[in-house]
Amino acid sequence: MSNIPLDHAVSELESYKSYIASKYLSIKHSSYFHVYDEVFGKYRGRPITFVEIGVLNGGSLFMWRDFFGPQARIIGIDFNPAAKKWATEGFEIHIGNQADPDFWGEFFQSVGMVDVVLDDGGHTNEQQIVTTLATIPHIRDGGVLMVEDVHSSYMRQFSNPSRYSFVNFSKFIVDVLNTRFPKIRGSKHMLRNMVYSISFFESIVSFRVDRRLCFVSVPTSNDGVSENAKDFYQHIASSRGLRAQLRNLSLGRFFQK
Repeated sequence: MSNIPLDHAVSELESYKSYIASKYLSIKHSSYFHVYDEVFGKYRGRPITFVEIGVLNGGSLFMWRDFFGPQARIIGIDFNPAAKKWATEGFEIHIGNQADPDFWGEFFQSVGMVDVVLDDGGHTNEQQIVTTLATIPHIRDGGVLMVEDVHSSYMRQFSNPSRYSFVNFSKFIVDVLNTRFPKIRGSKHMLRNMVYSISFFESIVSFRVDRRLCFVSVPTSNDGVSENAKDFYQHIASSRGLRAQLRNLSLGRFFQK
């Protein structure tokens, strides 16, 4: 597998260099490394607490230690007790079921707040959704939760496609975030006041956590000189030809009843 040609300058990425440097097995899709560098790059060389779910073969633990640097606290979680062996290499290893809220309660009681969580665990809807709901309240402001391999939301072996897939759950959280706008009916979902933004990549969803930025927006004005310009948006929105135009753009299916 390592002999497969890599396109798009993947081999020049810092996360890929750390991946190759690890002497223990790790398997990653080539498109992930651009995302790692983009989302995780700002944490390199900093005293962060990084948690990865799914670490059995150990390769990714060494990858992240190399990528983030010696100041990073690297914690691994796995369901298989054999992963405990990596504690002898200086990693903190916890054994437990990521779909069990009680496990997460005990975990965070032990380790405290963290900065980055990477879910490379079991990939079922339940595992990914429970992990998201259980970890985000314990991520510091400025931190991130990244869930990878979310292509499982489209695969039959994971009982998908389904309205209860992780990707659909993530889309629901997009709706929750937009209720912070004052004219939209508010949501009481807890993530409304924790998740600042969500980024969707191929096979990856990333949640940026920052409670400081989850405020209700208010209108502002710079009090500049007005030209009394006529706002045409109502005319455009009521145009009878709008649906036909959208169909011509292959967007019609989004407006079907």
